[in-house]
Amino acid sequence: MSHTYVIAERPDFDALVEQFYRPLYQFAFSLTQAEADACDLTQQTFYIWATKGHQLKDASKVKSWLFTTLHREFLESRRRHSRFPHYELSQVETDLPAISPARVNQLDSPQFLEALRQIDEAYQAPVAMFYLEDCPYKDIAEILDIPMGTVKSRISRGIAQLQKRLAATPPPNKPQEEPHG
Repeated sequence: MSHTYVIAERPDFDALVEQFYRPLYQFAFSLTQAEADACDLTQQTFYIWATKGHQLKDASKVKSWLFTTLHREFLESRRRHSRFPHYELSQVETDLPAISPARVNQLDSPQFLEALRQIDEAYQAPVAMFYLEDCPYKDIAEILDIPMGTVKSRISRGIAQLQKRLAATPPPNKPQEEPHG
């Protein structure tokens, strides 16, 4: 005998797209650095939701499910295109330039994304999820299917690389107020 489980508060597909398209697209773009690829990944994620989302038993896990699915699709697409080596860093960078909070606030999204694109691939997803999506370590570990300690390590090392990249990036030009005199 087959049982069908219905989630009492299963989100409406259109409402789900409305709520999660932008954050999923931003995450996809941070991974792919290409608009077309980010659109494809985001659409593929919603296609998978449309065909398999009914299997999700806990409606509170929708966001995690969508991000996990997108990340897995990204990894699968990378495997299909080429095998990439995984490098373990054996040392922690100790002579990092300091980046002030004011400097971080001056950065615009394209600068951040460009710097993010330049760090090691293993660190891009955890750093993007942490900073762009405000995901807690636990959620990142679940979405990326890696241990929490690995998440913390990758975010730490990714931030170190990001700081180096951002330190080399000139601040954006902001209009200066003319002194009155």
